[in-house]
Amino acid sequence: MTYLAHNHKSVPSGPLKLLYLNWPIAMLLAAIASVGFLMLYSVAGGSMTPWAEPQMKRFVMGLVLMFIVAMIPTWFLRNMAGLAYGVSVLLLIGVEFFGSTGMGAQRWIDLGFMRLQPSELTKITLVLFLASYYDWLDIKKTSHPFWVLIPVVIILVPTYLTLRQPDLGTALLLMFGGGGLMFLAGVSWLYFAGVIGGAAALVSAVFKSRGTEWQLLKDYQYRRIDTFLDPASDPLGAGYHITQSKIALGSGGWTGRGYMQGTQSRLNFLPEKHTDFIFTTLAEEFGFVGGISLLLLYVLVLVFCVASALSNKDRFASLVTLGVALTFFLFFAVNMSMVMGLAPVVGVPLPLVSYGGSAMLVLMLAFGLVQSAHVHRPR
Repeated sequence: MTYLAHNHKSVPSGPLKLLYLNWPIAMLLAAIASVGFLMLYSVAGGSMTPWAEPQMKRFVMGLVLMFIVAMIPTWFLRNMAGLAYGVSVLLLIGVEFFGSTGMGAQRWIDLGFMRLQPSELTKITLVLFLASYYDWLDIKKTSHPFWVLIPVVIILVPTYLTLRQPDLGTALLLMFGGGGLMFLAGVSWLYFAGVIGGAAALVSAVFKSRGTEWQLLKDYQYRRIDTFLDPASDPLGAGYHITQSKIALGSGGWTGRGYMQGTQSRLNFLPEKHTDFIFTTLAEEFGFVGGISLLLLYVLVLVFCVASALSNKDRFASLVTLGVALTFFLFFAVNMSMVMGLAPVVGVPLPLVSYGGSAMLVLMLAFGLVQSAHVHRPR
């Protein structure tokens, strides 16, 4: 508290905080979301409904949420991190008992006005809790086995609960995001070398368990792996998504077919064209140039996040910013790799572009944390 009191006068108060926001990040997020509005309008055949208009409303709500969270002091966020993590874990447990089902998975809690996906919220509360843990922990103890085990358990609990829904994509994001934050906090690379070796052994076990009583994955998840390795093996079944995705990507060429001229999406060859596979619609209509332009916007967000974190002398705030940036990176990297056939199809949306309420609001909440860290950094 002495540290906070010492720096209190250097932190802006009231409406003045708005002047200290990281405005380049806010503008980049608005630009990315605008790309999403255009694509959702396109895939609906030139209509604001059923996707573009609700997405715009959610983004405005998200923007307000980001500004509200940005006004909250980082010391309060640090103190509430454990509670936020605990609530998100309880919500994940709640999904087991009274969650609503969609597309073969039980991942949502129906709140009446919207369906909340607790696993999306957990991506952020996990970052918050791990950042507060490493801010509290003596930096000399970071790589001690006992103090490494605690964050591992913190990561594995929500990962296991998410995997049970089943939601392999989000479970992997939780695991990689949490592990990445541990590395950024200074945990020895030897632990990660051991994990990589163990992961190789686990992959081997996954394949050997197929068809046995102790099968480690669901049948549909194995089909996704088969499709990833050889999409042509079932072009009209399990390989349909990725086959059509590659056709759309390739047909876009350098500059694309033109806005609202994509045949794969407009003729409904491309499934999930408004959610997980929306990037292929963008690439078909705007080509390589359009795809790279969107990727550049994502990278610029990362650059400003990292720059903000490096200039922040508060360890908690810096780790939160880096954790959100890492989660954001995993989102778009996994989605783009997935639709290009470079990674298995695991159901990860394209951030701020894919249609979806929980993902949009949670991501804006996450960037609210980044803005809070930036506004309240010691000066």
